[in-house]
Amino acid sequence: MTTTSLRLLTSTLAMSLATVPAWAEGSAPGPVLTLELNAAQPSDKGCRLTFLINNNLGADLSKAAFEIALFNEAGVVDRLTVLDFKDLPSGKTKVTRFDLAGADCAKVSRVLINSTTECAGAGVEPAACMRKLKTDTKTSIAFGV
Repeated sequence: MTTTSLRLLTSTLAMSLATVPAWAEGSAPGPVLTLELNAAQPSDKGCRLTFLINNNLGADLSKAAFEIALFNEAGVVDRLTVLDFKDLPSGKTKVTRFDLAGADCAKVSRVLINSTTECAGAGVEPAACMRKLKTDTKTSIAFGV
């Protein structure tokens, strides 16, 4: 084999091996905790927020709670509160509602996950709930971290 042919073969092999890790990463999603703001409806107490939460962290959570910030229509923080989702079995989707007393759903422009106040479970790192959190919304309210 000539030197040029050997270099070309080596270069082609190196490029094909370099693409394998990217393909392998895309085919196997990692652990994730998915939180969706599914609905915001007026209630007799104020504003009722409905969430879907799915624990795909690979372990049961005995406790999961998040501090959220509610922003008004002017983009100003209206309040901070903690939402306690309690226990979340691995692989399970759970629907949870929270009534926020005195809040007007029509004036809530954004819900921000400020931090995790509790994230506990056998073999679960306390920071996993926030680090592995993926948010989505089915409402007109902006929702995220």
